[in-house]
Amino acid sequence: MTKQLLSVQDLSIDFLTRRGRVQALEDVSFTVSEGEILGIVGESGSGKSVLSYSIMGLSDKAANIRSGSIDFRGVPLKPEKMADLRGREISMVFQSPRTALNPIRKVGHQIEDVLRRHTPLRGKVLKSAAIEALARVRIPDPERRYEAYPFEMSGGMCQRVMIAMALACKPALLICDEPTTGLDVTTQAVIMDLVRDLVAETKMAAILITHDLALAGEYCDRIAVMHAGHIVEVAQSRSFPNELKHPYTERLFAALPSAAANLSELAIIPGSLPDLRGALPPCRYIARCERAKEDCSLGPLPWTKIDSDHLVRCRYPK
Repeated sequence: MTKQLLSVQDLSIDFLTRRGRVQALEDVSFTVSEGEILGIVGESGSGKSVLSYSIMGLSDKAANIRSGSIDFRGVPLKPEKMADLRGREISMVFQSPRTALNPIRKVGHQIEDVLRRHTPLRGKVLKSAAIEALARVRIPDPERRYEAYPFEMSGGMCQRVMIAMALACKPALLICDEPTTGLDVTTQAVIMDLVRDLVAETKMAAILITHDLALAGEYCDRIAVMHAGHIVEVAQSRSFPNELKHPYTERLFAALPSAAANLSELAIIPGSLPDLRGALPPCRYIARCERAKEDCSLGPLPWTKIDSDHLVRCRYPK
């Protein structure tokens, strides 16, 4: 039986801005177990990155955790302790490696910085460990690449360097925030194959943040669908797309290019995300939903258990 590693329960986060209070996340709950890849998918602006940054303790100063908890190995994650946990127990791969990497510092030295911060390694052993980290992510000729600068490497190679840095201290949880953004299809597959293989080898857990449902369906064990700061459906990836229950999830899959025979058949999701600054109904999808009824505007919004691994947050699931 796999052991639960991360638990997020009833997490609500607001951002205080000049234009009002933005209700970015509301009552978000999910768990991740060892050896599992959880995909979190949804439109841009649905709260995926806000969620990942809150787990890492990297939220903006304007962020206010209104309620809820984030537990790691059964212990609440405290902001003052995150500096020690980041890179050692929980690591993150950011969506733009060329932005995340220091352009004027050799990639090997940047990996050494992580090892120096979180391990007792010093001297020549640091270089050996950095080269080993590069080799672990299948970078050819890691001894030569150790001396390279980010601008001398392709986007795919820079992303591998980011993964090498994230895994240098062998963390228990890896968070990948849109790790294949800007990469060609072939390189995307290489990066995701690498993440999946490393999870299988090390038994760590991983969270894949993405708007690409097809990618999540191929590489994740479970998928959580987000809409406007809510998680609306959670299920095993094998349940997608044939057993979808939430109207938003159905629409998302219908909008995939693979679901249409030609361009004219490509489905769209009507409307747009609600303004998160104003008063919001219990169901934030209500204005776009063809199943909406009068009682959908009444709270609280219920969770419906389809089976042991499938939950949907809707009054009228399919």
